[in-house]
Amino acid sequence: MTDRSERRIVSSRHLAEGEGWEASEFEFGLIIAYNAFSRWMTRCMAAAGAEMSSLEVLVLHNVNSRARDKRLSDICFLLNIEDTHTVNYALKKLMKAGLLESDKRGKEVYYRTSDMGASLCEDYRKLRGQCLIDGLSRMDLSGEELREIASSLRALSGQYDQASRAASSL
Repeated sequence: MTDRSERRIVSSRHLAEGEGWEASEFEFGLIIAYNAFSRWMTRCMAAAGAEMSSLEVLVLHNVNSRARDKRLSDICFLLNIEDTHTVNYALKKLMKAGLLESDKRGKEVYYRTSDMGASLCEDYRKLRGQCLIDGLSRMDLSGEELREIASSLRALSGQYDQASRAASSL
């Protein structure tokens, strides 16, 4: 029988050669988790009544969070998105759909969810509970373990951010 450490589940074998191959296995896990999460968000939102991209779903929920007005820079910072133009485009589409409202204060534009946007977020929340949270509760994974995974992912994101800065300086 093959030792588990010899079975490398990676997306790119050439990135799994030598020392640190476990990072490639982790990255493959991130790839499939990201794609599954993106698919989940768009399908849950469609079931809630709106067709939109995964970025638009993220932006809508972020703007709706804590019922506080947010600027483009706030949204990009919280979602760790460097390409502000993609978020700005999502904001324009959400505004056009009537899910967001905005007002200009000085040079800054502040966004908030409209009543329709807040209602859509609530419908999504209910579907999320029904379709996802109920299933998670049947897994052998405690809330504390999920929190630990989330903490590790945030810490690893810092490593990837630092590596991207290093690569940019080469």
